[in-house]
Amino acid sequence: MSTNRQSDAASPWRAPALLAVLVILFLLEGGVSNAMFSGSWNSALGILNMGLLSAIMALGVNITWGYGGLFNAGVVGFLALGGLAPVLISTRTIPGAWAAGGPGVLLALLVGLVTLGLAAVVARRLSGAWRFWAALAVVAIGFVIYRELFDPAVVAIEANNPAQAGNIGGLGLPVLLSWPVGGLLAAAAAWGVGKVALGLRSDYLAIATLGIGEIIVAVMRNEGWLARGVLNMTGIPRPVPYELNLQADPGFQARAAGWGMDVATASGIWVKLCYAGLFVAVLLALVLLSELALRSPWGRMMRAIRDNETAAEAMGKHVTRRHLQVFIIGAAVIGLAGAMMVTLDGLLNPGGYAPLRYTFLVWVMVIVGGSGNNWGAVLGAILIWCLWIKAEVWGPAFMKLVTTAMEPGPLKAQLLESAPHMRFVAMGLVLLLVLRFAPRGLVPER
Repeated sequence: MSTNRQSDAASPWRAPALLAVLVILFLLEGGVSNAMFSGSWNSALGILNMGLLSAIMALGVNITWGYGGLFNAGVVGFLALGGLAPVLISTRTIPGAWAAGGPGVLLALLVGLVTLGLAAVVARRLSGAWRFWAALAVVAIGFVIYRELFDPAVVAIEANNPAQAGNIGGLGLPVLLSWPVGGLLAAAAAWGVGKVALGLRSDYLAIATLGIGEIIVAVMRNEGWLARGVLNMTGIPRPVPYELNLQADPGFQARAAGWGMDVATASGIWVKLCYAGLFVAVLLALVLLSELALRSPWGRMMRAIRDNETAAEAMGKHVTRRHLQVFIIGAAVIGLAGAMMVTLDGLLNPGGYAPLRYTFLVWVMVIVGGSGNNWGAVLGAILIWCLWIKAEVWGPAFMKLVTTAMEPGPLKAQLLESAPHMRFVAMGLVLLLVLRFAPRGLVPER
């Protein structure tokens, strides 16, 4: 009991202390130039922006795990779905693409949905041995019709200007509109996954979401008609000015001279500051909504279900329905982060969605920050992202220091060559230390 009291008493100071550490790291990265820090505000703001996006991802995972106790191992899939939204909503329309195969794709998707619905109705209405075979027959017939409609439409779209396009194109709408659409796409996928998988035991749920996440990424890699697949999608619009436009603006050139910077450096810093302002506004809005939800009767009910499902069900709560709700909300936040990340990069690269970065590392952020605590997840995400980036620089410096006294040889060469991979060792070490000395996270749930 005394240990728990001390932990609870210390927790109000942990968040300010962690925030102070992050501020110091940011100032050192931007203002100090040595072997440990770049001394570039462009670099510091770049790390900050991806840290803010990682914080939104961690917030989505925290909603799913910290509120509902659901282990979502398919974070990368929902993130990739969110990243698809800027391509479909904001990129330019491609002449001839929609006419070539758009109606066929929509009709095929409609046939697929009708097939699934009809199979569910048949399985529900019939009984006995005929139930399985009738549903299977409906699915088989629907699949054949679906492929007959879908395949020619896809071939026609990919044959339309394949050198420069080869995809369905976008609607040309404002890019900020694509951010909530990314959340809606991830939420729709989470509804389908949840209807199937949320009845499973927690370990089976983790396996199911892991597989589904990989399936989503594989589909995006291979369906070139959707977003060019492995050819990548570039030229995604941004909600902030372009550096070249700023550099050509006489007014901005005068401001850059007043700041004592060359116009190229100043334009990069200004663009990153604009992104940071947008990301901070979205993050603060999400944290506010999450805190209000956590303190509401719904939030208290979700924590009761998380802590003891049997007792909550005995009190009349529909556990599976509530799990579905929190799973959809968490996935929507992750999808929103995915859309924002693609907007920041200006590029959709399906091959870059690696589970190590976009599932495992996000979970490390939540665990280190403190699951169940929104501010803990946010601060833990920014801290882990900073360490993840800087470990690639600090690792070689540390290994060079360690091997200074060693004689030249294969062992020293191997240690120096493997030093850039120290980030994996560093993340494992941080995770082990936190689980040992602060098992509830650096900023634990109150």
